[in-house]
Amino acid sequence: MASLSIRIDIAPGLRIGPGKVQLLEMIAEHGSISAAGRALGMSYRRAWMLIGEMNKGFGQPVVDAQIGGKAGGGARLSSLGADLVAHYRAIERAADRAAAPFLDRLTAPVAPAESGSASGPH
Repeated sequence: MASLSIRIDIAPGLRIGPGKVQLLEMIAEHGSISAAGRALGMSYRRAWMLIGEMNKGFGQPVVDAQIGGKAGGGARLSSLGADLVAHYRAIERAADRAAAPFLDRLTAPVAPAESGSASGPH
């Protein structure tokens, strides 16, 4: 079945898509930027760069991070970060519902070949 992938161009240089949203979700789940990066197969540096892009673009933090130390650091989504994830997922669900009949029509001609049937002209 076909599926949509939503990327939202919020402003010049500020885009939100499935990768950034998934990073935010993993930070919320793991409480750590490095653990979120590892869960996604992403370097800590790359995760921080993406967070930095979002923080700069929105003009406020999407992640509240605490520097490590004896007790270790941590990270959690700011209220903006949590809202960003929630609104993105709501847009994604609405778009999926709206597009479903059209996606079904696009994928209908791509039905799996029946076993034993001819695969076309020889």
